[in-house]
Amino acid sequence: MIIVNLDIMMARRKISLGELAEKIDITPANLSILKTGKAKAIRFSTLEAICKELDCQPGDILEFKEDK
Repeated sequence: MIIVNLDIMMARRKISLGELAEKIDITPANLSILKTGKAKAIRFSTLEAICKELDCQPGDILEFKEDK
């Protein structure tokens, strides 16, 4: 299973959902879906924009854990 740690990175960078959504040109609703782990997919362009804005790597946001 893929775990989304976007909320952790946002907290570390002290940025709100609304502010990040505006900076990467995505709706707050869609960013919220991603942040809560309910998204089924993410565009590489969106992931790139998030990483650029938060100054992080994709692995800081996405994590793989084995289903048990």
